[in-house]
Amino acid sequence: MSRSLAILGSTGSVGTQALDVVADADGAYEVRALAAGGGNPALLAEQVLAHDVPVVAIAGGDPGALRAALADRASDLGRPVPDVEILVGPAAAADVAGQGHDVVLNAVTGSVGLAPTLAALSAGSHLALANKESLVVGGALVHAAQRRPDQIAPVDSEHSAIAQALRSGTAEEVRRLILTASGGPFRGRTRAELADVTPEAALAHPTWAMGPVITINSATLVNKGLELIEAHLLFGVPVEDIAVVVHPQSVVHSMVEFCDGSTIAQASPPDMRLPIALGLTWPRRPQRAVAPCRWDVASAWTFEPLDEETFPAVGLARAAVTASATHPAVLNAANEECVDAFLAGRLPFLGITDVLAQVLDEHDGAAAQGLTLDDVLAAERWARARAHELLPG
Repeated sequence: MSRSLAILGSTGSVGTQALDVVADADGAYEVRALAAGGGNPALLAEQVLAHDVPVVAIAGGDPGALRAALADRASDLGRPVPDVEILVGPAAAADVAGQGHDVVLNAVTGSVGLAPTLAALSAGSHLALANKESLVVGGALVHAAQRRPDQIAPVDSEHSAIAQALRSGTAEEVRRLILTASGGPFRGRTRAELADVTPEAALAHPTWAMGPVITINSATLVNKGLELIEAHLLFGVPVEDIAVVVHPQSVVHSMVEFCDGSTIAQASPPDMRLPIALGLTWPRRPQRAVAPCRWDVASAWTFEPLDEETFPAVGLARAAVTASATHPAVLNAANEECVDAFLAGRLPFLGITDVLAQVLDEHDGAAAQGLTLDDVLAAERWARARAHELLPG
């Protein structure tokens, strides 16, 4: 019997690859809902018709544009225009997520993914989580909404790797987690050499094809800092026991070191279809999601220490997650504003982490006990406003 599936962020990189996974799964899933920002109605219409999706949520834009795109695409295919329910507005994705689907894949970008995460968990759906900001911003709220321990399956390749490696031992046997990082496009450069980095250079990631925000986050290593916070919250390992190591080949996706000195690594080609497919089926493994590594071809894997002086973002994340329950939300919100400013040419590349450091230092923070969604949203609003005040000019 097929499982009902909702994909949030369907027109993004993870969402489009997830639909490829579904198409290759021989009817294992029935896509019952899609959610997207609304800026690419032609692609969304194509997805709706390809998978016979009855419900679509768009956060913004004109629903008329989607209906027109559906009519155009249906005409191209010689099919009748489908009768699709279209939900519109900032709460539309959460409405879709809370409909009780068997599986919800949350691949929304940014902290707006928190509400859909909470809705999916509260409805009892299995949550394949590619929106790391949900945990970073509202970790205590996410844990409170969980109805069973295995309800969340991570889709980030690093956290998927850790989840797989953790099956090799008990929680008491874990010494530390090792997150791998590609190092981004500026690996090996000094801080001085990054002073004049352009958005075009920062968007040229050497390994992964991703959206602009996560690509810039990978260049600053803010993304690795957010992943460190996510790993801490997902697996209950103290941040001081989570290391970051640079692995340019992006074949070893992360590792777990155990108390006896053994280190278990998960290796596969850098292809997001594997962690996506595994996130949908967890804890069962899917059938041949990607081609495995070639062991009959000479290759070399290298590992390097992280240059935290040039890339201070991981250190900022460590400090944030130990400071208070709302400091991670402040880090993420201020970063989103800084990335927008950098891409618009209003903030230099190094200014991103400089602004983050000051915003984090000024935030008062709140305790996890009794934390509410309103507390998180208020911290985010303050962080965005303060980041704007600190922007040059």
